[in-house]
Amino acid sequence: MSHEHSHFHASLEAHDDITINPSANPPLAELINPARRNVLKGGLSLAALGFFAGGISGCSKAGASPLLNFRGVPVQIDPQFDRVLVAEGYRAVPFFSWGDPVEAGAPAWNPDASDDWQAQLKQAGDNHDGMDFFAFAGETERGLLVMNHEYVNPPLHPSGQIDQSKPRPLAEVRKEQAAHGVSVIEVKKGADGQWQRVMDSPYNRRISMLTPMRIAGPLAGLDAMKTASDPSGLEVFGTLNNCATGVTPWGTFLTCEENWHNYFINRDQADYESRVSHKRYGLAKEGTSKNYAWETADPRFDATPYAEQAHGGHVNEPHRFGWVVEIDPFDPKAQPIKRTAFGRIGRECAALSLGTDGRMAFYSGDDAKGEYVYKFVPTGRYDAANPKANRDLLDQGTLYVARFDADGSGQWLALVHGQNGLTADNGFADQAEVLLNARAAADRAGATPMDRPEWAAVHPQTREVYVALTNNDGRGAKQPTDKANPRPQNLHGQILRFNEKDADPTATSFTWELFLLAGENRGAKDKDGKAVPVNLTGTINGDLFSSPDGLAFDAAGRLWIQTDYDDIEAPMQAMGCNQLLCADPATREVRRFLVGPRGCEVTGLAWSPDGKAMWANIQHPGLSFPASDGKTRPRSTTMLITKLDGGVIGS
Repeated sequence: MSHEHSHFHASLEAHDDITINPSANPPLAELINPARRNVLKGGLSLAALGFFAGGISGCSKAGASPLLNFRGVPVQIDPQFDRVLVAEGYRAVPFFSWGDPVEAGAPAWNPDASDDWQAQLKQAGDNHDGMDFFAFAGETERGLLVMNHEYVNPPLHPSGQIDQSKPRPLAEVRKEQAAHGVSVIEVKKGADGQWQRVMDSPYNRRISMLTPMRIAGPLAGLDAMKTASDPSGLEVFGTLNNCATGVTPWGTFLTCEENWHNYFINRDQADYESRVSHKRYGLAKEGTSKNYAWETADPRFDATPYAEQAHGGHVNEPHRFGWVVEIDPFDPKAQPIKRTAFGRIGRECAALSLGTDGRMAFYSGDDAKGEYVYKFVPTGRYDAANPKANRDLLDQGTLYVARFDADGSGQWLALVHGQNGLTADNGFADQAEVLLNARAAADRAGATPMDRPEWAAVHPQTREVYVALTNNDGRGAKQPTDKANPRPQNLHGQILRFNEKDADPTATSFTWELFLLAGENRGAKDKDGKAVPVNLTGTINGDLFSSPDGLAFDAAGRLWIQTDYDDIEAPMQAMGCNQLLCADPATREVRRFLVGPRGCEVTGLAWSPDGKAMWANIQHPGLSFPASDGKTRPRSTTMLITKLDGGVIGS
């Protein structure tokens, strides 16, 4: 990884790692009996870890899983490792990289990154992330692969740098904005049995920060959504920081806006301190915005109030991000829609759980230290026989936030005006205010602060829900430890799972447990022969990993786990490069399926309908992947993974 590239990525990670939650919600320790409370206050022991993990240490030994029919691959600790290693019997090939042509007329990518912003608008964006596969009706070997482009890296520009110390050139800003968003590409299985792109497909489409989008739902047209550029409050340009995703039963793609707050600044200190919609989300308040300093070239990202401008200028522009955006991949002319009923957070995903009666829930993590787990329950029901009636189901419903109680039970707290303290006296004038400031509403309702809640995944047979809690080095200091978040200075993270009452997605109560604590084995030694600290040891039954991030189930019920940690940090040396692993939910065995190149995050998963092809994303590789020649600038890349014998992945 180049020095500039690694430094830039580290600075973005530092922005994301700032704890914003100021709430003093009671830690679970206060709800536990005194003996257990003393364990929490006095630090962790090995026995305590076993208690917190629900006795995971007693589960089946490696090799017992009927689901994991592949041999695990070893960690890769070489700082120059610059390829993808996949399990024996499989092949992984680059399929779709930053800069590849998407729309008609798009030029081929220039290795010197000299493509301008107009070209980038038609080419694959940067930092591939969450994605989903949408099959054409009645077909199993043809579909649309839809994926997020979360943010951009310095190699986007010929200089290999993004300099925020001076005003940004507008042409650079426009290229960065064009490289955010979503790509839709048609894919099909060729005569040789391998999947390939359909380069001239009319469905191929780029959606970016320059794409007009409709604002829908409870906040559409309200004063809080109006700006000098959009006095109607009904249309916004673009979507950004798109991380994880979701799908609807009616075949649309849900992209989620995560760390959008890092793109804005409000330099009016008094206004900032009084404006919950800025302060509670952590907008910058001095210098430049935390990511990219776009406001130096594009006034839309300067959220400082200006009384002489209509609607205060762009003080409300941050209100127009942090939503779920619905995209119809099968209609290239359809305008993306921001669904405000979901609430405004730093949302990671919108994982669907569909009941037999058509009732639904969409689960989300709010990816910051000490933030919360949410679900949105639409008021209406999915009706397969009436497709048109489904199209606006996401504009009405109830947003809930989770409270994880110490006895393994949990409650969904409704974020509804007039309930759970969400009243005018407490700063919530109406339901629009609740949704706009969903984090503050969750604070007031009494939700449980979690260790960076990221992706959620729903088991296809049982509707059991799994949530990745990536890490939190502030646990124990800024947030007290509790049963769901048991480790102080939690560098390795954990995976939590819960069951809704009666397996009903719309239930308001659930039971939960820790599926596993990531980290090294108990009794492990470091390179100097010293015992690894207890807070860095976990309960993994199988191959080690840190910082679970992406989660997804395949049709057979295998849980796939993707990691995101800094592979140069000392506590991560035993983990090597970032990984894709697979877990058996029943035995809890974990096996390493793939290792990515140095400096990358492994993220995003999609499967063909027959399960014989898998796509996985390699985000921000640090050296020269996928060329892997030691000189070509690195490119975020989608990998196509197939089994050499043509079988189902993982079988």
